[in-house]
Amino acid sequence: MERVMVFIDGSNLYHILKGIYKNSVHLSNFKFSEFSRRLTEDRKLIRVYYYNAILNKQKDPEGYKSQQRFYEKLRTAPDFELTLCRLQKNIVDGETKYTIKEDDISIAVDMVKLAYNNAYDTAILVSTDGDFVPAVKAVKEKGKRVECVGFLKKFSWHLKQNCDRTIILDKADLDKCVI
Repeated sequence: MERVMVFIDGSNLYHILKGIYKNSVHLSNFKFSEFSRRLTEDRKLIRVYYYNAILNKQKDPEGYKSQQRFYEKLRTAPDFELTLCRLQKNIVDGETKYTIKEDDISIAVDMVKLAYNNAYDTAILVSTDGDFVPAVKAVKEKGKRVECVGFLKKFSWHLKQNCDRTIILDKADLDKCVI
């Protein structure tokens, strides 16, 4: 049976969900196990990796608490692994902005490392970011398949061209994964 690992760019998915549901759905209402099951189809799910950063507690105390509850759900979910990346503070024109750092490189390194360790047959990348193309190529050179999952309006053409399969989701697909 084909072995599958899912790699979720948490920030990318969060912004897509936020854009579709306009703040009416929180990530804690999103059933990642159902989402992963649907992506995996009739194949064997080995593990789901979710990558994101911890919100700044001082800047957004309520968001921080909510995120911590959500992360605890992920930590205790079977076959899920949470990877926390850095949140970098930047001051631009007197305004404080936060940027997630090391998320894309962490996903890329894990995809390639696990491909070389023969931990999976197919990687499902939940991201629309074209920066993943070098990692996709490295994984495919190892004889593995890569599927990318995203949304039509936010999809890198270059990423779609380099993956073995592209899964384009819409709101109806996501509605099946929302509590």
